[in-house]
Amino acid sequence: MLEIKDIWKTFNAGTVNEKVALKGVSLTLNDGEFVTVIGGNGAGKSTLMNIVAGVYPVDSGSITIDKTNVTNLPEHKRASYIGRVFQDPMMGTAATMQIEENLALAARRGEGRGLTSGITKGEREEYRELLKILDLGLEDRMTSKVGLLSGGQRQALTLLMATLKKPRLLLLDEHTAALDPKTAAKVLDTTERIIQKDNLTTLMITHNMKDAILHGDRLIMMYDGRVAIDVSGEKKKKLTVEGLLEMFSKVSGSDEADDKLLLS
Repeated sequence: MLEIKDIWKTFNAGTVNEKVALKGVSLTLNDGEFVTVIGGNGAGKSTLMNIVAGVYPVDSGSITIDKTNVTNLPEHKRASYIGRVFQDPMMGTAATMQIEENLALAARRGEGRGLTSGITKGEREEYRELLKILDLGLEDRMTSKVGLLSGGQRQALTLLMATLKKPRLLLLDEHTAALDPKTAAKVLDTTERIIQKDNLTTLMITHNMKDAILHGDRLIMMYDGRVAIDVSGEKKKKLTVEGLLEMFSKVSGSDEADDKLLLS
């Protein structure tokens, strides 16, 4: 579903601030695969996700989504392939609009704009059933303005909106980092349920090693602009934080664990 081939990306090339963010990264995600990505600051995680989303152009290499080469497509043209949830809960929703209006916008993404009769009774019932999945009581608050919701509620709603029209690829960019631990755990559990229900191909960035181990069926660790560790199957199921740190020490050539990885 996603094939990244030999991607290189340098920022501020030829200046004193030159930074080679990605160094020949290659990665393939099969249909329905849920991959967690971890690594310290500057490892290349966010750059990789932004490259896939089309935020940054690549220096070289190629990106294919569902057999379509999207390497040279701008961000807005890739939106029909991708659902994305950002770290900031405020980014994925319209605060001054009602919950049901936000869902209607998501449901009609990619369709032509025009005069309509608004949200139909059938659509309202559909949205109510979808909101029940979140287990946050939002199905009884569908006419509430989204700006009145908590950060966790907004992030859960954003997740629902991003997956309403089943995307070929779901990108989760540290989407629980701004939430308190209890709310983050609830949003992650909801994330897992939605991904499994719709069999969504998913790439999730996290700083939290425990979350990376607990969720998904494959774990990737990035280091210095490369994929340093790629673990799946039984090996991932048996993985511990200590084991992951040991693996990281080997690939980084350092006996000291990167303190940026210990945020969990």
